[in-house]
Formats: sequence, C-alpha cells, structure tokens
Amino acid sequence: MSQPEPAEPPVDDASAPAAEPGAANRPVYDRGDTVCVVGAGASGLAAVKNLREHGFDVDCYERETGIGGAWNWRHDRSPVYASTHLISSRPLTQYPDFPMPDSWPDYPHHSQLLSYLERYADHFGLRQHIWFGTEVVRAVPVDGGRWEVTTRSTGGYGPERTQRYAAVVVANGHNWAPKQPTYEGLEDFRGTVIHASAYKDPAQLRGKRVLVVGAGNTGCDLAVEAAQSATACWHSTRRGYWYAPKYVFGRPADQVNDAVLALRLPLRARQWLFHRTLRLTVGDLTRFGLPAPDHRVYETHPIANSQLVYHVGHGRITPVGDVVRFHRDGVELPGGVEIEPDLVIFATGYLPRFEFLAPDVLELDAAGRPSLYLNAFPRHHPTLAVAGLLQPDSGLFTLVHWQTVAIARVLRLRETAPQRAAAFRTRVVAGADQRWNRAKLKESTRHWFEVSHTDYLRAVQRTLDELELAPR
Repeated sequence: MSQPEPAEPPVDDASAPAAEPGAANRPVYDRGDTVCVVGAGASGLAAVKNLREHGFDVDCYERETGIGGAWNWRHDRSPVYASTHLISSRPLTQYPDFPMPDSWPDYPHHSQLLSYLERYADHFGLRQHIWFGTEVVRAVPVDGGRWEVTTRSTGGYGPERTQRYAAVVVANGHNWAPKQPTYEGLEDFRGTVIHASAYKDPAQLRGKRVLVVGAGNTGCDLAVEAAQSATACWHSTRRGYWYAPKYVFGRPADQVNDAVLALRLPLRARQWLFHRTLRLTVGDLTRFGLPAPDHRVYETHPIANSQLVYHVGHGRITPVGDVVRFHRDGVELPGGVEIEPDLVIFATGYLPRFEFLAPDVLELDAAGRPSLYLNAFPRHHPTLAVAGLLQPDSGLFTLVHWQTVAIARVLRLRETAPQRAAAFRTRVVAGADQRWNRAKLKESTRHWFEVSHTDYLRAVQRTLDELELAPR
C-alpha cells in the first residue's frame, strides 16, 4: 500500500500503556484529518467503508495478515471452530447495502461469512486503507481532541511508530479474550482443561470423556459435537435456559421473532407467546433432567440450537449442575456426584479488552465494562468511538452498519455544525449507561452488551435524524 512513511513516536501521557524505551525522542507523523480504525473484522470494515463515504481519509490497522476478524478462523484470536455456522439467519445478519447471495443457506457456514466479508472489502475498495500485520499498542488523547496512535509489527518485531489522527474508531472485537473461571482444586486436576477458544475440530474429542461447562450457544454447540465424537459427554450449567430451535413453523426462528416484534406487542405478551411456542415445539425439558429456567424469555441471550435436546433425549449428553470443585482425578458435582472426564472445556465466554487505551478513557469499571452511549460513544472523548460492541438478539452486521454511519456523521458534524455536535454530546453524557433492551436482563458479563435489535435500531435512527447532514 502506497502511503507516506510514518515517523516514530514520543508518548507524553503517563496514564497510557507503557512506552517503548527511547520513545520520547521520536517525532510524531501528523496524518491531518485522517481517522484511525483499529481492526479489520466485520465492524472495522463497516467503519472504514462508512467513514470513507462521509469523506474521511482512513488508516485501518489490523494485527492479522487478512481481514475477517473473528470469522477468519486462521487468526490466532478467532473463536471459530470447524463446524461453526451463524445462529442468526442470513437476512437478519447481512449488511443492508451488501446482501448475501439468495442461493446461500439460511444459516451460512463460517467459511461463507469470511468470503462475504472479503467480497464486501473488495466491492467497496477497502483493502487499500488497511495496514495488515500491524497492531496498535497505544492510543493517547492529546490537545484539540486529536490522538497519537502508536503501532508496531504484530508480535513486537521492529520499532514502534506514532502518528497523529483527528479521531479513532475502536473495532477490535469482544470475543477473543477468554473469560477463565476459577474452581477449587482446578490446579491439581490431572485431566486436560481448555477454553472453548482453543477448540477447533472434533478430533480433539474422539475417544475422550468430555465435560462442557457453560450453556451459551458455544457451550451447546460443543456439547452436541461431543455427543457425536466423544465416548461420554456431560454438560454443566448453572441455571435453566430457554433452548429455541433454529426453525419454528418452517421458518428461521429469528425471522418469526422479528415478525412478532413488528407487531409492537407489549413485552409480557411476546414472552407469553414465545413460552407457548416453545412448549408446543420443544416441550418440557425438565423431564430430560435439564433445570427449569429461573427467568423469562428475553432475559438472557437467546440460545438457538435444534440438536441439544435431540442428543439429550438419546442419552448422548448428560445434563449436570454447576461444578462444585475439582479433584486430582475427577470433578465433583452437586449432591456429591463424582465424574471423571479426560477433557474439560470451559465455554464460559469472553471479556472485552482495550489494552491500547488507558482505563479512564472508556471509564472502565472494576470488572472492565466500559461506559458508552449507544454502546459506541464515550462521555469525555468526542473524537473516540467504539464499533461493534453489541450482543444483539439478531445478526450484528446490520446494526454495526448503522452504528458506524452514526459515528461518521458525528465526526463530520464536528467540522460542519459544531453547535449540533455539542448538543449531541449532551445526550451522550446523560445517557452513557442506558440499556437498549426492555427485558430485565440477568446480571452477568455475558449480558453487558445485550441489545434488542429493534430497540437499538430505533435509537440509532433517532440519532441519525438528529445528526442529519446538510447537503454539500
């Protein structure tokens, strides 16, 4: 990619991540009004595309050697495994201005998602704006709302370099830093223990007695894989959940749910309707030994899996409660029950990480959760935004498209209508911790970024109307 050679950095903010020795003597290369985007996954690509369409020059830094983020399973941080498919259907996942082929299945395979993102990047000419194999190690706010962004080759090779940008959009994903649970005796357990992020292929399960811990979509998928490949499978969950089939009345379940949402029924009416539908299609799962849910539908992230109940009903998956403790040769479950798995897989989710930002920039709380309006705009830095920090009840791409359009408009209004931009900042400060979901969600890291896609899109539409740009 042909670009001016950036110079190498000083860092003058003591609260930022630690600088490389000798960095204070290096010049900073000024990129003028260019916007820096961190990450070239689905959210980063949407950010680059929409910023370019709003007239910005963009430098995007991607630590891997290709695009795709989580959907490129060759990447070190990808949580994708061989059998991964979408859990949201194709029409509710695609970018609104770049539809997936009609010939594709309702729930495309991860390899199709990667090819889709590659075609998206090529169609909109995004690759020329991406620096591959380059990671951001620091992003420090400086005078005038600008940012000094320090980069280096992925893996720490070569010198650090710093460039000054007009704004930064963070799109580094939130499904790559494993959330590791702690249990008494775990360090003494002689079996193999991995996080789901290290699982790639059923060959890892063959001939083993497997315990899967966690009832999210990944945990359910891995329990199903173990049912087909392992000699025994236990599935440990802390509470009961609502297991929705991927198809209801012959249609993808999320499309049926979307049709119900379009009726604008009250939440309680929708919950009753969904409960009734699940009772008719799935039945009472307590007779299989699964615990009854301790919450209503929509109060936890939806689990879409048509095969878990099938394999439980065939005795290939044994539901068990939460792990009590580990022993040298086994695992203790509630009631003093002992099992002896060879392999334990923690499907316990991920935590967001912003290692290149000082914690106060996004106002991270003690657990690491940021404070953001629309899950995108921080209170105190109007030239910083986060893209894709969403956990919707549908696909992500549509939401992140409109979210990044809003980000681009906010940044453009700072130049063309600063008073309107300042008025928007008042809304950001007042509503940074607002949630975009009418249901009372369970308090857990899994639901930090949970949004109802209809509620969220309506809020973004109101923002876009407020930020409508005057014709040039």
